[in-house]
Amino acid sequence: LSVVAIPWVMFLIAAALTAFGALGPAAVAILAPVALTFAAQYRINPVMMGLMVIHGAQAGGFSPISVYGGIVNGLVAKAGLASGATQIFLASFAFNLAIAALLFVIFGGLKLHNPKGAAPATEPHPDLASRSLSGHGGTPATATVTHPADAAPAGRTPLDLHRVITLAGLLALGVGAIAFNLNVGLLAMVVAVALSLLSPKGQKGAIDKVSWSTVLLICGVVTYVEVMQTAGAVTSVGQGISSIGSPLLAALMLCFTGAIVSAFASSTALLGMVIPLAMPFLMQGRVSAVGVIAAIAICTTIVDTSPFSTNGALVVANAPEPDRERVLRQLLIYSGVIVAIGPIVAWLVLVVPGWL
Repeated sequence: LSVVAIPWVMFLIAAALTAFGALGPAAVAILAPVALTFAAQYRINPVMMGLMVIHGAQAGGFSPISVYGGIVNGLVAKAGLASGATQIFLASFAFNLAIAALLFVIFGGLKLHNPKGAAPATEPHPDLASRSLSGHGGTPATATVTHPADAAPAGRTPLDLHRVITLAGLLALGVGAIAFNLNVGLLAMVVAVALSLLSPKGQKGAIDKVSWSTVLLICGVVTYVEVMQTAGAVTSVGQGISSIGSPLLAALMLCFTGAIVSAFASSTALLGMVIPLAMPFLMQGRVSAVGVIAAIAICTTIVDTSPFSTNGALVVANAPEPDRERVLRQLLIYSGVIVAIGPIVAWLVLVVPGWL
């Protein structure tokens, strides 16, 4: 298999998982470790691999049998509007596919082509070369980071009891999240606690490798946004927008509202809050109802690449330790760009022409 195909395989698998009912965070939680391992092994940009997984999960997220699709289609049916389940799904898939193709080109995907097939890296990865790292509390510290291929001789890793238990825990996480729609974060914590109890000596090293500064940053911002939602700030802004006399302008403002808030909050909750605010002017028939709903749905979910959302945080957590800060920084920059540009593009393509 050529290296150039690996990001697209991750994209399609993520899309298939969410299209058949898995929540986006569940699909990303399962695929992000695999995708970023391939990224380190085959010298693929980890940010590109993470974004391909996330946008793949969003591409399939609005199928008629998916969670997002069920929420949106239920709201449309409740309002008495004509069903556009297939159009919304195809619009979301095409939009995320176009973003993935653009990211693939920008992050050097075309340079990965190897017609003779891919071979794992045997030389130190340029991003994993020796470097000086800053210690905590301002104390300088020097750490030498080498590529895994240099650290251990070639050969199979023995499958001992601890690895078998770890694989069983990952399998339980995947089955619980996809088949039973259990909360990914809570289930992951249960698996982690079980593994730490079964292997108390190994858990200390794992805890030390957690980027606690990133965890505190994400938790703090998410808590702040949750407080704003509970206080009714988002609803108040949305109601003010929905009262605008121009349906086209109101649709654009709702797209921005969904994108900005969803970058820090739950997309599932935002879909149930923002879309109903558009129903009053959609029922007037002055703009395409399917186009507006599709645009809002897309804008509310494509920003899940933010490190403050579950999907983005999973990518940061699974990035190689030397690259974690760089991945966090680039995801923040990308999320700011997609929040600023995504709603405008979706509005121009789906709402203004009125072709849906």
